[in-house]
Amino acid sequence: MNWQVWLKGLVSAIVGGAANAIVLMIADPLTFNLQEGLPKLYTVAIVSAIVSAAMYLKQSPLPNGEVK
Repeated sequence: MNWQVWLKGLVSAIVGGAANAIVLMIADPLTFNLQEGLPKLYTVAIVSAIVSAAMYLKQSPLPNGEVK
């Protein structure tokens, strides 16, 4: 595994996690919206992105420089 593949995977995990916030806008539009609920929406997106990144790092730890 090389760094480029690993980094693309990490970025896609973070973007996918942050995209979960869009589901909240559909599920509960009164609480999570683009007006009053924007700070809550940002919080959920950030936490979800962190959790997704942590799960990716658990599955694919940092490459040690060896190419397989």
